[in-house]
Amino acid sequence: MRFASRISVAARQRQLVVRSMVRQLARPIDIVPAETVRDSTGLALSSRNGYLSDAQRTKAAQLYAVLSKLIDAARSGRTNWGSLERDARDSLSALGWQPDYVAIRRRSDLREASAGEPLVALAAAKLGGTRLIDNLEF
Repeated sequence: MRFASRISVAARQRQLVVRSMVRQLARPIDIVPAETVRDSTGLALSSRNGYLSDAQRTKAAQLYAVLSKLIDAARSGRTNWGSLERDARDSLSALGWQPDYVAIRRRSDLREASAGEPLVALAAAKLGGTRLIDNLEF
């Protein structure tokens, strides 16, 4: 059986969990990920966006912007992941968000990252009463 799904916000975590379950249960299922669909501001399209007010929806693009800035810093040679993560959390907090986490991890298994391997930046933060999650690969 082949199962294709449109992967959206923070799909990396869910995808790894589902892949593990399929493997453990020995199910004949192929997981086929797809790119995150975003609006013109970079906001990942998600059903959670329906919980945002118009003002919050405009502000929600800040999550993508903060992750993009984190990746730019990493690509410029900064490899102190803890410092980059802390800076991103602080940026979100200063913008009025309540961050749960910002992390840089290996793409393959979300374990601790090392420079020179495919990475992903992950974040979860509340904007008002809505918890938004996003990820960007680099």
